[in-house]
Amino acid sequence: MASIFFRLLVVLIFPVVGALMPLDAIAETNNSKIGFVLMHGKGGTPLKYISDLASPLEQQGFLVANLEMPWSGRRNYDVTAQAAESEVEAALASLRSKGAQKVFVAGLSQGGLFALYFGTRHAIDGVIAIAPGGSVSSPIYRDKLGESVELARKLVAEGKGDEKTRLLDFEGAKGTYPILTTPKAYLSWFDPDGAMNQLKAAQSMSPATPVLFIAPTNDYPGLLKVKQQMFAALPRNPRTRLYEPDSSHLGAPSASIKEIIDWTSAIANVR
Repeated sequence: MASIFFRLLVVLIFPVVGALMPLDAIAETNNSKIGFVLMHGKGGTPLKYISDLASPLEQQGFLVANLEMPWSGRRNYDVTAQAAESEVEAALASLRSKGAQKVFVAGLSQGGLFALYFGTRHAIDGVIAIAPGGSVSSPIYRDKLGESVELARKLVAEGKGDEKTRLLDFEGAKGTYPILTTPKAYLSWFDPDGAMNQLKAAQSMSPATPVLFIAPTNDYPGLLKVKQQMFAALPRNPRTRLYEPDSSHLGAPSASIKEIIDWTSAIANVR
């Protein structure tokens, strides 16, 4: 008799408790099923610009891995693009071990381009490319870095691919500048037909992987010029979307918080 009474009490009380649960607690329960790997831009760190997205996501209960990638100012392309994939894979595995049921890879600028590249080679629930840039197949990169690419090829052919060498990188706001890395690692990043070929990455995306392509209205002129071409190159997916926040290149992460949450939550089916 007592057992029957207890079960009846649970049935009557549980809906009331659920109804009284704070909305933010319910949201956090749902949000904790979604994981994000975030990547900063060229020469950056996890503590600047991309952190304007990471912090609000964490505050709302999402699982977040905000990584320092090989293109940071400190790391100077210390590993190959393929090794960088392994770093992202490890972060995704960690998110899943913490309870993430849906996982997304997102990045700003060069991080956004790498997110597209990663999405062509790995099964994830979506890619968020925030003002993606740094495509080494573009004419300006070929012009500015062509000699360094050829020198790296020569050194690899001579068996010196693992010896650190002074080579050049390029960024629109800074121009060309020296970096110290191995020719082998350098080629994995700067070969025009390699990982950082943005058009190739867009075209190679699996149709099953949706992309949130974020193109801020006040982005750099070169990126504004190619945004439609890049978005149009993505395979058709009903969830793939072009979002154009009213912001600058560096302000795009913070300007896109609501859109990113809404888009990923809809895919995860938690809202």
